[in-house]
This record gives sequence, structure tokens and C-alpha cells, in this order.
Amino acid sequence: SAYRLCTMRKLPSVLARTLTSGTSGSSVLPDMSEVRSRLRDIVGASTNWRDHVQAMQERKALHTLLAKRQEDLPPRRMKDSYLEVILPLGSQPEIREKYLNVHNSVRFGRILEDLDSLGVLICYTHTKQEMQPRSPLSIVTALVDKINLCKKIIYPDCDIKFTGNVSWVGRTSMEVKMHMLQLHDGDYSPVLDATFVMVARDPENKRPAFVNPLVPETAEEEEIFKQGELNKLKRIDFSTASLLKMAPTAEERNIVHDIFLNTLDTRQEGEGTVSFRSRKLPPNSVWMEDAKLKGLQICHPQERNIFNRIFGGFLMRKAFELGWATACSYGGSRPFIVSVDDIMFQRPVEVGSLLLLSGQVCYTEKNYIQVRVHSEVYDADTREHQTTNIFHFTFMSENEVPRVVPKTYGSMLYLDGKRHFAAIMKEI
Repeated sequence: SAYRLCTMRKLPSVLARTLTSGTSGSSVLPDMSEVRSRLRDIVGASTNWRDHVQAMQERKALHTLLAKRQEDLPPRRMKDSYLEVILPLGSQPEIREKYLNVHNSVRFGRILEDLDSLGVLICYTHTKQEMQPRSPLSIVTALVDKINLCKKIIYPDCDIKFTGNVSWVGRTSMEVKMHMLQLHDGDYSPVLDATFVMVARDPENKRPAFVNPLVPETAEEEEIFKQGELNKLKRIDFSTASLLKMAPTAEERNIVHDIFLNTLDTRQEGEGTVSFRSRKLPPNSVWMEDAKLKGLQICHPQERNIFNRIFGGFLMRKAFELGWATACSYGGSRPFIVSVDDIMFQRPVEVGSLLLLSGQVCYTEKNYIQVRVHSEVYDADTREHQTTNIFHFTFMSENEVPRVVPKTYGSMLYLDGKRHFAAIMKEI
């Protein structure tokens, strides 16, 4: 099976902590609406769009609470930020509709939204100042490092539990590990593992701000912390080797050249010369330029986050749904998400923006489809386009899919897609 085993870490029971006091039984676990309301309280966000400017002005006064150095902040343990949250799809049928897709399973885009909110709250729990009800920090999602699924179907009528904690800390950034489990026959079984990276900024979200250091207490926690450090180095290496900065490897150049030779149309009229521009599509293949879908979203105030920018989870949901539709129309059958990786939030999206999304199948192998979704904002006043995110999704189709073939010689998107796919397959 392509669905890798989720590494559900058996963290010590003392780690268990909920937003409300009480035991960690599902009857008292907070739900996702409590997570969002708690976030609004921590930041002091307004619930009315017309008041948002004043709410942001009030946050400026929190500047005085920022630490001048990281050393001035008390160290925290992993269990200090550990949270458990319930999504009661089984016990509260009235919330099911929002999470339901046409195949009678859970909309994965909604899960992305929930993971994003929970990740931010976990970081606020890590950085909480005991005497201060409001946090001076603006904590935002910088990167979704990876989300790996070990279940093909998420059931719409069984309770879901999210758990998570801060797993690594730099000076101004925090890695958060989250797990999602679903209740079956009285037991919670793993569905997915997620690793997010959050950054802390000042109250106006203009400059980086220091966060509490993290102190591992056990050998297992040391291991988790070390892995966070390795993840950071891996991201730097991957970014350094990006095709935007470095030439393809010799092996990659050969792959692209082979594709080029295999698509040359040698049946030329006239003098019998073969031209670079004359190409033919091999059997059971699709040109990359014919494997695209586009979407447009007007960013309304309803989709704003606690800082009155567009909520990162909403952007992920919209990109995922376009990615899913791209894979679905390409493969001609229902695709299942296998992995999400390397989502970099390059710049915030303002309320009122026109958000343009482009889905592209950039690599295929057997019944796998690698989709890249490019997201950009269009400013109607300046007529400028600016990239906000690049999303990478790996889908598995029910049937074997046609091979996607780049038409332009040296197609970098194809190689980039192949790299992302190879990185995901290495972990399976």
C-alpha cells in the first residue's frame, strides 16, 4: 500500500493536556470551534470586520511585552504545549455537513484548515506568559513541511481526535508535530501525521520576535528535537538545490533529453530534416500544457484570520480542492491524497485580493499523479501579480494514468515534480 505507517508516538500520559480543565476523556475535550475562539481571545481579535483596524491599533501597545533576547524567556517542555482536540463527527451529527464530500467521506481540505488552526494554538500555548491573557506575538504558518496519510478514507460519522505539541524551536520559529486519529470500535487509530513550521512576529506582524526555548526531557524527546533540527537542514539543502538556483543533475538532463528524442516527429516533409519544433505525442500520454486547471477566488472578510489577513488554512483548502480536481480530470477516476509537502507561505494574502490558482499535473508514474498548485494575488489597482504560495500534492488514482510529457525542451516543472515525488516515495 502507498499509505505509509503513521508514526504515532506514545508520548507519556503526563503530556495529556486539554484547553479545558478535567480528564482527557472525549466528553471534555475541546472541539475546533473552541480552538478558534481561544485564538481570538489570545490575540484580542475583533469579531466584526468594521472594527478590525481599531483591534490592530490596540495590539500595538503589546510591543512592550516582547522579549529583547531569547535568554530572557523561560524554557518550556514538550508537554507544556501538548494539546488534544476532538472533532465530534460521530457524536455531533449536525457538524458533519461541513466536512462531507460527495463520496461520503471527509473533505480533506477541511482537515487542512483544522490542522492550521491547531498548529497556531499549540505555539501560543508554548509561548504563553502566565500573567498576560493577551499574547504580544503574531504567530503565523511559515511552512507545511509534510503531511503523510496512512488511511485512504476518513469516515464522516466517527469522532476524530487531533493531538500535537511543539517538537523543535529555533530563535523565532517553532516546529509543530500533529497527529490525527479516528475512532473505530472503541479505539482511536492513526490517520495522518503532520509537521508544520510556525514563525513568531511582533504584534503588528512586521518583524521576527523571540520565542521560549524548548528543553527535551527524555531520550525520546531528544530524538524528536534532533529530527526537527535535521528537518531544518534538509529544507535548506532542498532549497539550495532548487532548479531555480542550480542546473539539473546529469541524470535529470538525460531524462529530459530522452523525452525530447522520444517525442520528435521524424516524418518530415520536404528535405527530410528533423526540426526542434516538430513533436508528436507518444501513445497513452498527455502533453503537460493540456493537464492544467485554473481557479479564481475573491477573498472576503469571512475568510480572514485573527490578524485580518486571509487564513492560511483557507488557502490550503482551496489549493487542495483545485489540485484534487486537476488529478481527477487527468486520471478520469477518483484520486486519493497520499501526501502534502513543502508548502511555503511566501507572503500574506490581504482581504479583498483576487486570488488566482493554477493546478498543473507535473509528473506521473503508474497510478500516481504529482500536482503542483501555484497561487498568486492580483492587485487590481497596480495590475501586478505576486506569488503567495506553491503547493505540492501527491495523489493516487484508482487506475493507472497516462504519462504526462513536457513539450518544451528542458521543462523544469517536470523535473521539479519528479523530485518531489521521489522524496515522498523514499518515505513510504
